Amino acid sequence: MPLLGCIADDFTGATDLANTLVKGGMTAVQVIGVPTGPLPEADAIIVALKSRTSPAREAVAESLAACEALLAAGAKQIFFKYCSTFDSTEAGNIGPVADALVQRLGCGFAIANPAFPTNGRTVFQGHLFVGDKLLNESGMENHPLTPMKDANLVRVLGRQTGGTVKLIPFAVVEQGVTILRHTMTGLKESGWRYAIVDAVTDAHLLAIGEAVADHALVTGGSGVAMGLPANFRAKGLLPDRGEAAAALPPMAGPAAVLAGSCSRATMGQIGYARDHAHTLELDVLATPDAAALQAEALAWAEGKLGDAPIVIAASAPPEKVAALQRKLGREAAGALVEDTLAGIAAALVARGVTRLVVAGGETSGAVVSRLGVTALRIGPEIDPGVPWTYAESGSAGGAEHPGLHLALKSGNFGARDFFLKAFGV
Repeated sequence: MPLLGCIADDFTGATDLANTLVKGGMTAVQVIGVPTGPLPEADAIIVALKSRTSPAREAVAESLAACEALLAAGAKQIFFKYCSTFDSTEAGNIGPVADALVQRLGCGFAIANPAFPTNGRTVFQGHLFVGDKLLNESGMENHPLTPMKDANLVRVLGRQTGGTVKLIPFAVVEQGVTILRHTMTGLKESGWRYAIVDAVTDAHLLAIGEAVADHALVTGGSGVAMGLPANFRAKGLLPDRGEAAAALPPMAGPAAVLAGSCSRATMGQIGYARDHAHTLELDVLATPDAAALQAEALAWAEGKLGDAPIVIAASAPPEKVAALQRKLGREAAGALVEDTLAGIAAALVARGVTRLVVAGGETSGAVVSRLGVTALRIGPEIDPGVPWTYAESGSAGGAEHPGLHLALKSGNFGARDFFLKAFGV
């Protein structure tokens, strides 16, 4: 019976959240898509959806179905996880999904907090910062699918929800758990549906996590989940598992990296890899054909697979992304990159790759779906927000495999040398 049931709006966000919970001593399993059968045994179950950029109606329906499965399994609290950059459009999907979950759980109120100070995401006076830049000046304003033009989260969420949104400012958060809990209760009793909560340090997140111990629904990034495992231990529901929570089988076998994210962080990681590993950068604009791009990549990879990772990237700077979108349309351009890299992943697994890093939330979703992976056990952290995961032996991409180690990296996460660090190079 899971203690915590989580719904994540993309695949890398799900592993980011699972990583936080494992570090807090909870065992965690990431389930791919809405569960249709019995759930695995774990303290936390994270349902990974590909709903961040889907139509709001679809995102709501999938999220509610996931919620029903988690509640049926016995989850005592529901966590709706979205990106630490609050990725969404003016039409949603954060607000519509949160509204639906509030209604289903009958809780009337929930916090919203995407802060992740370790990775430079902080919320101050309701404004989201990425490092020392406001969200809308951080590069996220150029995101090809969810461009973020406003850093004021009270305004952003307010445009997406039928409920009201209030700020719990830094001055209140600084006063600690008791004042926070009292403030949240007062907002709920006054009819507010959501509270954006300031947080600029991990200590703030831990206090917020403790304050929501009895909330039916929590919404936010993985950072605010830092305080949740301790709540279950305080209630005598969770044993102290220590490092055993992150145990995975030993890693071995050929290694590869696939990158589809166009974020600044991923582009920097590709640049670093170019100087330290076999790296192929596909020109999707020049060759907008998935089959041709896959053939090019697999021919290039011939004879290069081994213990050291190869890197295959379909990422591009904003001007090339914009040109591809003008040529094909936004949705078709994204689908082309996802289909290309998913096909390459399946072919690499068929050639014996058992260790794979994937950069980008949409890309990770496409790759995991193509590989036929249905559940991932969560292991040790590589960089903040990015753990190794493990898919049991089975058939992936049409080929049998002895077990796959996968690292699904949000485009914005990871140090510059991440692609090599992941494999100990």
